Amino acid sequence: MRPTPADLEAARGRTCPDLLGPGLRLLFVGINPSLWTAAVGAHFARPGNRFWPALYAAGLTDHLVSPVEGMRPQDAESVVAQGIGVTNIVARATARADELSRDELQAGAQRLRRLVSRRKPEVVAIAGITAYRMAFDRPRATVGRQPGELAGAQLWVVPNPSGLNAHASLDSLAEDYRAVGVAAGILSIP
Repeated sequence: MRPTPADLEAARGRTCPDLLGPGLRLLFVGINPSLWTAAVGAHFARPGNRFWPALYAAGLTDHLVSPVEGMRPQDAESVVAQGIGVTNIVARATARADELSRDELQAGAQRLRRLVSRRKPEVVAIAGITAYRMAFDRPRATVGRQPGELAGAQLWVVPNPSGLNAHASLDSLAEDYRAVGVAAGILSIP
């Protein structure tokens, strides 16, 4: 069931469990959960978010995952079976990412380093250049593969899939997500 306005307000400050499984090869990292995501317990669930359509268009999922009302177990199993996982820099849900402080983002970057060190994905793809710049203190970073690694993983920044990001189309998101899928060894070079 879709969350009501009261459900959304009650989700403020909640978390959404990481979507991780064995054989993790590609870890997508959102900024933080939206209220909708926290209310339904599924990453990138807000209607209009283009994350799941872009993964499907990129060939990273074999069907379109639609977690608007929550993640179906078979969808979660399918995603992790592909070697894909999802987490966030900051765990707490907010209505907007600009509600997060630089300190909170930087603490989240440290938590992410520990997670990557334990789970050892091939590639980490952070969805959002502005949050990446603040969290990792890289004010001049651009989208794409980053110099160096994050706890042994290739580090990439991909565009934020939010419908508010007018700079990225579904096709351009799919192209960027396809590139990280190739880097992680999930997809072959076309």
